[in-house]
Amino acid sequence: MSRQGELFPAAAVAGASPPPSLPLWREQLLAWQARLADHQAPLFAAAADAAPPQQGQLFPGTANPADPLEQARRFNPLSLSPQSLSFWRWPRLPQRGAALYLVMDRPPQLALPLLLYVGETGRADQRWKGDHDCKDYLAAYGEALARADLEARPSIRFWSDVPAAVAPRRALEQALIRRWLPPFNKETRDRWATPFTADPA
Repeated sequence: MSRQGELFPAAAVAGASPPPSLPLWREQLLAWQARLADHQAPLFAAAADAAPPQQGQLFPGTANPADPLEQARRFNPLSLSPQSLSFWRWPRLPQRGAALYLVMDRPPQLALPLLLYVGETGRADQRWKGDHDCKDYLAAYGEALARADLEARPSIRFWSDVPAAVAPRRALEQALIRRWLPPFNKETRDRWATPFTADPA
C-alpha cells in the first residue's frame, strides 16, 4: 500500500509556513480525518454499549478488572469531561496525581470526535506545562486545518481512576493506544501517514 503525502510538514511544526510547492489541500485533510473516524467510530459505539460502571467499581462484571486490555475495551473516552487545552493556566486545577489524558478534536463534519493522543502522567496538574511533543503536533494540525479553512476544536480529558504505580498505568496507556490508534502517538504515526516529527530536521 502506498503512503500518502506529508500532511503536516516539519515547517509547520517549527512555526514556519510550508513552501508553496507543498499545499495542504482541504480534501486531503478531510480524507485523513475520515480514515481515522472509520477506525474509531465503531470503538465509540462499542464503549457506549458496554454496561455503565457503578460508583466504586469502574469495570463491573469483568473476570479481571485490572487487565489493561479489558479496561481498554470497556473504556469510553466520552465519559470524561472535556477541558480546554489551556487548563494548566487556571488558578486551581481540577485534576491532580496519576492520570491518563486524552487529546481529542471534534470536527464539525463528523458525528463523533477524533482521539488524537493518549498519554499518562503521575502529576496531572504538571504534565501539560512547558514543552510537549503532542503540543507541537496539535499546533501543526491546527495550522493545517486553518489554512484549509477547516475548524479545529481540540480538548483534553483526564481519566484519574487509574493505577498510581507507573508500570500498570503505562500498560493501560499502551492498551488504549493499541486499540484506538491515536495518530499523534509515536507508536501509530506511520499508520496514519503523519510522518512529521516534533523536532524539525
